[in-house]
Amino acid sequence: MSVFNDPDMRRGILVHVIAGAVLTALCAVFDIAAAIAAVTVSVVFTVIYVIMTAIRYREIARLSRSIDRILHGRDDILFADSREGELSILASEITKMTVRLREQADALAADKLRLTDAIADISHQLRTPLTSMNLTVSLLSEEGLSDERRQRLTRDLSRSLRRIDWLIDALLKISKIDAGTVEFKTERVSVKELLQRAVAPLMIPIELRGQELVIRADNESYTGDMQWSIEAIGNIIKNCVEHTPEGGRIEISASETALYTAITVSDSGDGFASEDIPHLFERFYRGKNAEASSVGIGLALARTVITAQNGTVTASNGANGGAVFAIRFYKTVV
Repeated sequence: MSVFNDPDMRRGILVHVIAGAVLTALCAVFDIAAAIAAVTVSVVFTVIYVIMTAIRYREIARLSRSIDRILHGRDDILFADSREGELSILASEITKMTVRLREQADALAADKLRLTDAIADISHQLRTPLTSMNLTVSLLSEEGLSDERRQRLTRDLSRSLRRIDWLIDALLKISKIDAGTVEFKTERVSVKELLQRAVAPLMIPIELRGQELVIRADNESYTGDMQWSIEAIGNIIKNCVEHTPEGGRIEISASETALYTAITVSDSGDGFASEDIPHLFERFYRGKNAEASSVGIGLALARTVITAQNGTVTASNGANGGAVFAIRFYKTVV
């Protein structure tokens, strides 16, 4: 579009022409030479005004084209080469806004992808026990079923129901933490009491497997939420119990420094495959040594709870084999 079609441009030229005509008329009253000089000056200033305004319009048109390209999905941002001045400031602000909007769009796309993957993972995890339950119900409906067989099938059905219940409960807990609706208490947590309460539900499986449990904790403490910490530490210890062979050993130790309180959980199992270690705390990740009943959510929940309390958790293989989980609750923000 021609700049002369713009009403503001036409008004600006008209003002310059009128001002030049008035100046020329006034000068002509006194001297013809002055009148000629006034005409010359007026023409020069009018031409300069037109040129400068045309340049500004060209810059604005370039910005408009760049915005149009971005709106139509082009990735390039061509705002940075504007010259100094008001247009440069405008271009800078548009660039900031565009980058921010693009970051938000990328984040939304990533969240959508994660949601899709999560739904697929949840569907898969629920499908397995539901299929087993459907088969069990069919077998229970058979005629002439012995009492022993019926009891075994009933136990299998109950186990599948508990698995679904645990999975849904864990997912709800993670979702609440992610949504920021969980308020963690800031109370003094005794590590010794924490470990005793965390291992209490696991004592029967430990005894049935003939495993040795060693706990070394004295007066260590940190500021956090006891109940949620029991959930997190309990899931880590449960993982060790499940991956330690019968007659194996599980050790839990605690220490405290001026910076953090540390809890170390180790076992005498086979440890982790090297390619599994970076993914152990991802939701629904199942390593090479995972049991068939594992859903890959316990360690993810543990990390979510620990990090929400200004803590960290890492996993590695011990020098003599076995898995090692290192948990730290920091006394200051990290």
